Amino acid sequence: MNRQEHLKAIDDDVNAFLDNMFGPRDSRVRGWFLLDSYLPTFTLTVIYLLSIWLGNKYMKNRPALSLRGILTLYNFGITLLSAYMLVEVARVLWWYYFSKLVEFLDTIFFVLRKKTSQITFLHVYHHASMFNIWWCVLNWIPCGQSFFGPTLNSFIHILMYSYYGLSVFPSMHKYLWWKKYLTQAQLVQFLLTITHTLSAVVKPCGFPFGCLIFQSSYMMTLVILFLNFYVQTYRKKPLKKEKQAPPVGKGVKNGFPKAHSTAANGLMNKKAQ
Repeated sequence: MNRQEHLKAIDDDVNAFLDNMFGPRDSRVRGWFLLDSYLPTFTLTVIYLLSIWLGNKYMKNRPALSLRGILTLYNFGITLLSAYMLVEVARVLWWYYFSKLVEFLDTIFFVLRKKTSQITFLHVYHHASMFNIWWCVLNWIPCGQSFFGPTLNSFIHILMYSYYGLSVFPSMHKYLWWKKYLTQAQLVQFLLTITHTLSAVVKPCGFPFGCLIFQSSYMMTLVILFLNFYVQTYRKKPLKKEKQAPPVGKGVKNGFPKAHSTAANGLMNKKAQ
């Protein structure tokens, strides 16, 4: 068996295991980019995690990069994509999944700018988990119940990446006093998603019960991590005026306490499903 055949065999075994675990996939997403096989999503996640480790080692004795132009384009690009997904979410769940891959760049920019304090467990956990979770969602449950979280998360990302984009410009820093309220909005997003999810437990709608429990449990982990971030950032330490707009606690989406959470200036916050 040559290498290509060996990889094909592994791919078949992994996908057979997932199909056996979750049941038949939704036929509407067959043939969509990255969805037929789990290996690309898994491999890209591993590359993301390795790039954090190797990137930090590479940048250790090198000067931090500014990346102002790239960050401006990136943050406003994600803002526009989030706005599009908010308006068209019923048709673009695939774009929501793909946006979680794009948002890996949040962390890469932190590495290149030597903002290692922003690469927290919350940040990496949110980024890596959301990309993989949404691969499963697109393959098995791309239905009505799954739209609520992305709708909220897309709205939050419009605000969050607008903040990041504006913070690139020193002249705008005096107007960016509202970062704490973005974190609060993230927490409200998670609580609303949990409430929406549990409503389908109380009044079943045909959505798989196991998926409802998993989603609620996952969102609770984000609530706990974001609350911890909020307390550490806004309750235990008095806010100080800084010359530079703070990065909004890059815990997740860009250090924000996000989801699915996550860009060049510092939330996961952010999202979420």
